[in-house]
Amino acid sequence: MSIEHQDFNNEQYQFRNMHDSCEGYMHHHVLLNHQDGNSFDGIIVDVDLSNVTVLVGEDVIEEDTENNRYGGYGYGAPRRRFRRYRPRRFPLASLAALSLLPYVAPVYPGYPGYYPYPYY
Repeated sequence: MSIEHQDFNNEQYQFRNMHDSCEGYMHHHVLLNHQDGNSFDGIIVDVDLSNVTVLVGEDVIEEDTENNRYGGYGYGAPRRRFRRYRPRRFPLASLAALSLLPYVAPVYPGYPGYYPYPYY
């Protein structure tokens, strides 16, 4: 067995591992780190043998077409801001790491999750 053949198997194992991780995190909000240092957050939509399709979010601020902010001094209603998701395809070979984004549920100290009423 030659060294090149072992490297090829190791490379295939890494692609298969990243492919299985992407399939496991399908339809979840994840953070994708690339080998060149870029990182994107998005929702995994589709996984092929060599590519992953991710809905990547971009921040969009609504343009103020009318200048009725009290004479142009900046007072008034703030501009609306929202997030738009667009599909992007990344090759599995360019991914270095994949991790879930943590969403922490707020804890309310006065609310234990249920209120035990005595039903006598």
